[in-house]
Amino acid sequence: MLGICRGRRKFLAASLTLLCIPALTWIYLFAGSLEDGKPVSLSPLESQAHSPRYTASSQRERESLEVRVREVEEENRALRRQLSLAQGQSPAHRRGNHSKTYSMEEGTGDSENQRAGIVAGNSSECGQQPAVEKCETIHVAIVCAGYNASRDVVTLVKSVLFHRRNPLHFHLIADSIAEQILATLFQTWMVPAVRVDFYNADELKSEVSWIPNKHYSGIYGLMKLVLTKTLPANLERVIVLDTDITFATDIAELWAVFHKFKGQQVLGLVENQSDWYLGNLWKNHRPWPALGRGYNTGVILLLLDKLRKMKWEQMWRLTAERELMGMLSTSLADQDIFNAVIKQNPFLVYQLPCFWNVQLSDHTRSEQCYRDVSDLKTTDVGGHL
Repeated sequence: MLGICRGRRKFLAASLTLLCIPALTWIYLFAGSLEDGKPVSLSPLESQAHSPRYTASSQRERESLEVRVREVEEENRALRRQLSLAQGQSPAHRRGNHSKTYSMEEGTGDSENQRAGIVAGNSSECGQQPAVEKCETIHVAIVCAGYNASRDVVTLVKSVLFHRRNPLHFHLIADSIAEQILATLFQTWMVPAVRVDFYNADELKSEVSWIPNKHYSGIYGLMKLVLTKTLPANLERVIVLDTDITFATDIAELWAVFHKFKGQQVLGLVENQSDWYLGNLWKNHRPWPALGRGYNTGVILLLLDKLRKMKWEQMWRLTAERELMGMLSTSLADQDIFNAVIKQNPFLVYQLPCFWNVQLSDHTRSEQCYRDVSDLKTTDVGGHL
């Protein structure tokens, strides 16, 4: 019993000691502060802040921080200058407050494997680069006939609308079925800054019905040849697309390529990505004449005003009549006739980079384009070879 009492006394004494020591320490420090007439801070950081060593150190850190802040601000100013160039902010190349430009790819028009150097804006360093004004209307022509073509063209139009920033004017050469379907769709969508004009395809049949055609597109596959007559006389240029094209970029980039045409170049085409026109796909294969591998007409840039002045209508008709005497019919519809004309007049064509029409049809060699280019713009899943 005595041992238990002694143990409790020891525990009580130890507890009192632990409680009293911090209290005595605080009283001692407080008394010292009263002697100096200044309060004593119990924080070690506050006590160090009044020491000369700490003051000198903090001054150096502050100066170092100020230097770093100035460096970051300078980097930010440099980045802002670069961004202003990339967004076409140079005052020397703006027309009003609402005018903007898009960056376009650079191409030579001479080779399938040409690369696109993406040049942003219209700055003083890049003054030679073509640009598309924000409010400039882009004209697109499509031949569309029947239920199947209508389904395909809906996919095409949606892909164009998804990426576009400019006003669009669609020129649709359609039969009565396609016109009814597509007119209803566009009225339902109510997409702003989009205009649609229809042209009666049945009225154009007489222009091309004299040409025998083995291609599955039938007579409608020849109607791109008569666009210079069909489209309005005041329309100077147009992008012509097959219904099975799908866009993966802003169509304004393709429209800007018109600015790169030189001299008598009036047709923008991608080289055919198969050996069809080389004539070696099978024994006794006789394709229409073409320049090298020939050109694919799934995507065409047409300078309509110059084509009319060159008497395009007469040019393609004479060529077709001459070749049909030996070939008897076309195998790839309008593409055969376009290539025969280019064979005789190679100066007419501006060769587009392969990524503007990656062809996924039979006998294609589009893997070359996949290997050489990482930024594909459009794909063509049709049957043109």
